[in-house]
Amino acid sequence: MNTSRKNYSRGLRGLFLALTLCVLPLFAMAQDTAEAVPVVPVESSNDATLIGAFKQGGLAMYPLLLFSIATMGLVIYNGLFVTERVIINRPTIDEKVRPVLDEGDYAGAMQICEENKGPVLNILHNGLETTARGRFDPDKIDKAFDEAASVQLARPFMFVNYLQVIASVSPMVGLLGTVSGMVKAFRTISEQGMGRPELLANNISEALITTASGLMVAIPALIAYFFFKNKYGKIASSVSHVLGRILRDMTHQREEASQTST
Repeated sequence: MNTSRKNYSRGLRGLFLALTLCVLPLFAMAQDTAEAVPVVPVESSNDATLIGAFKQGGLAMYPLLLFSIATMGLVIYNGLFVTERVIINRPTIDEKVRPVLDEGDYAGAMQICEENKGPVLNILHNGLETTARGRFDPDKIDKAFDEAASVQLARPFMFVNYLQVIASVSPMVGLLGTVSGMVKAFRTISEQGMGRPELLANNISEALITTASGLMVAIPALIAYFFFKNKYGKIASSVSHVLGRILRDMTHQREEASQTST
């Protein structure tokens, strides 16, 4: 449990460090725009390509690009690992573990769990450890299942939560870029007046593009977050059902064995 919490804390620290490093250039950019420097007339860009829009967006586009790549990576990762096949692994449980448990060979079942790593198999292994030296206490097994489940099921959901972090931070980064662009626009007005509106084109474009880009990153990340959150919730419910059925079968088998022996 402590190891999992340490890994979770390290992951969060790493993510927030990356977010901080991405946002720091924007604060530097905002500080630069506040300085009194002469405004050089710049021709508005007519590049309507994606690369042109990226260049017009300014420094805020770089962290948003990183967030979009991270969103794609998290979607692929969660699509591969937030599944019943990975978390529960029913074929291994039904075809290998349950036949061994039906024979009362708890040590053999633990060996199978060690050879086939996975959240539910790790939880099952933790519960079977309470049967050492022939002891069998359903309450202790159930408690061991709960303790292990709180640790094993936290890791997959951690990467689902990262999508929510990106969905929350991306619009704020876009808004920061918008504020920076508007500061530049008003600086241009104060220096050049309203007689040459073409000088404001790049500044206003930067403000609008960063806002739109922040939303374009946040909306898919938020949709993916709720999709995988609901999918994970269904899998977590199935985990409780699978473990409960195994415990009931083990208890019923022990009761039949005790009645037969008497």
